[in-house]
Amino acid sequence: DSLLTNPDVRGITFVGSTEVGKHIYSTAAAAGKRGQALTEAKNHALLLEDAVLERSIAGIINSTYGCAGQRCMALPVVVMQDSIADEAIEMLATMAKALKLGPAYLPESQLGPVITAKHREWVHSCIERGVAEGADLVLDGRGASVEGYEGGFYVGPTIFDNVRPGNFVGDSEIFGPVTSIKRVSSFEEGLAVMNANRFANGSSIYTSSGYYAREFAKGTHAGMVGVNVGIPVPFSTFPFTGHKDSFFGDLHAMGKDGVAFFTETKAVTSVWFTDEHAKEKVTTWDGTLTRG
Repeated sequence: DSLLTNPDVRGITFVGSTEVGKHIYSTAAAAGKRGQALTEAKNHALLLEDAVLERSIAGIINSTYGCAGQRCMALPVVVMQDSIADEAIEMLATMAKALKLGPAYLPESQLGPVITAKHREWVHSCIERGVAEGADLVLDGRGASVEGYEGGFYVGPTIFDNVRPGNFVGDSEIFGPVTSIKRVSSFEEGLAVMNANRFANGSSIYTSSGYYAREFAKGTHAGMVGVNVGIPVPFSTFPFTGHKDSFFGDLHAMGKDGVAFFTETKAVTSVWFTDEHAKEKVTTWDGTLTRG
């Protein structure tokens, strides 16, 4: 807190957990400083029955399991229409099983380890909690190991089906290669399920319908929106725009917001006088000049 309240500090920017981010932002604001806290996420993808299925599932695989799921813009939750869910989950599980585990520095590796042994234990505990809460474990990544690299902290691809409202694995950030499937009957129900989450960093829709893409972009609570895109991160010229419990502040990171956050603006009003002006008599404070 001494850093947050130090008179020499003009502003605070932070990336981390929601609990800490809330404290940092509120403390900085109370001290009269500008604050910017980018916090947790639980990004959702909405997979509609009119989507190009194989390409959509490939995008979801790359999004969910890239970086072993350890990035805030992954899509760890997929909201699927019932009409295609069974086929989509089978395809998802088949593609996930085919991923080659290994050290990230090897070109052939497709799924690397998580960052520490402690974090692997955390991911395992989340999987156990998902099972305890009644979600269907389609693919279990616990016990994963790579020959020659047994000391690595590997977690294999994990998939839960029939994740319900209130289930921890579908609502909270895990930061690991764990996919949660939520089934819905329609676009409207899917959007409502996504917006019920307390986080609103990014969201994507997989569809062939321009109408649904437009309605999704308007209706999603997330600040970064993808259409048939697995990682809906904009170019750096646009703001990194989370909302709800994913961001605390007014000016976002990157883009014009990022520049404005680290800039203090000034407006200068000035008048210049010549030697001729110096000879003139000023009769009022407002600058009216009497000549003669």
